[in-house]
Amino acid sequence: MNATGQSAVFGRRKEPHTVIIARGNEIRHFTIRPWLAAFIGSALAAIAIGYLLATSYLVLRDDLIGATTARQARMQQAYEDRISALRAQVDRITSRQLLDQQLMENKVSELIERQTQLSQRHGRLGPLLERAETEVGTAPAEDPAAAVKPDKHAEVTGNISQPAQNYAVASLGADLGAADTRPFSLWSTRTDPLPSDSAADRADKLFVSINQSLKSIENEQLTRISTLADNAYKSADAIQQALQAAGLPVDSDFGKNESDVGGPLIPLDSSMIFDSKVKELDEALDTLDQLKKEARQLPLSNPAPGHSVTSPFGVRTDPILGTAALHSGMDFRAPIGMAAKVTAPGIVTKAGWNGGYGRMVEVDHGNGFATRYGHLSEIDVTVGEKLDAGAIIGKTGSSGRSTGPHLHYEVRHNGEAIDPLRFLTVGKKVAQYL
Repeated sequence: MNATGQSAVFGRRKEPHTVIIARGNEIRHFTIRPWLAAFIGSALAAIAIGYLLATSYLVLRDDLIGATTARQARMQQAYEDRISALRAQVDRITSRQLLDQQLMENKVSELIERQTQLSQRHGRLGPLLERAETEVGTAPAEDPAAAVKPDKHAEVTGNISQPAQNYAVASLGADLGAADTRPFSLWSTRTDPLPSDSAADRADKLFVSINQSLKSIENEQLTRISTLADNAYKSADAIQQALQAAGLPVDSDFGKNESDVGGPLIPLDSSMIFDSKVKELDEALDTLDQLKKEARQLPLSNPAPGHSVTSPFGVRTDPILGTAALHSGMDFRAPIGMAAKVTAPGIVTKAGWNGGYGRMVEVDHGNGFATRYGHLSEIDVTVGEKLDAGAIIGKTGSSGRSTGPHLHYEVRHNGEAIDPLRFLTVGKKVAQYL
């Protein structure tokens, strides 16, 4: 097979490139192999690309630098914004904490002031309530808050005990100490709102509850004082009406005339209302005390309780002569030797034998009133002796003009005999108030 046939069978043979350089008579040639040509081409392409890139950088350098600077400025501004947000959040939290602390201090001061005021009221009301219970005879009802007020008159005065106050303050501190303590990232820009139930809110709720309790106690105080004053006026009114109905003198003028009123409107605060109510109660007790003193000076007691009346006051048939005669007193059936007691405080003006009275004792009670005790078997007092109500003046008997043992009892006003039944009837009506 010839060379032509071989080329047709195995393909065309690649010949190396030959570079011929002719210069005058000199001729040079170089044989460039394919791989060397590829290398040279690649190098030239790389140089061209590098040149283009360098040229582009030089041309676009200002734009690239500007973009980088702008990007850095944006990043710096973002960090500054984050720092400002964090500072604002810290300032807000710090301010809220300071406000919470100030709020707690103000509320605690208010609570202590209210406690001091209630303690002062307790000191003023203590003696007045003891007097009211003595005069009116109506003990205050049990206070629901007595569990924290163990004092003697705590149910009325509303005195908050120190343990209760400490408990309230401790509860407040616990609530304030339970504030949100969640850590936060220094680089976090979250703006989570403060919890709705913050320490200040819990403090407000606690103090509102305490103030409502104190207000309730103050209102209870005023209600109890008003009730005692009304009871005192009612008792005084009952005594006065009973005495006036019996025609007995009453000098006290205690009525509250509510028909003739007027004057400018002056709003009252709680302390002024409390002082006004205390003054009203004090005046009511003074009025009741004065009426009681006047009533106790009158011979309203029964000289022989439990013993029947054998002869009333007025015209009757004389037991000895059998003719009509005036009986100036009341006769009580009484055995010989029974103790005879005076019916009101006074001074003995007569003590001895007195005609038909037999052995008689006369006691002056003031304001023109006097009582006589006749037909005694024994006299145990002397003239000028001062007696208390219920004191024993002697023993019953049948001395003088008498048909049997009994006690003759008389009531006289300015020397004139008065039916003792009037006094005994009044005494039964007012006994519960005296």
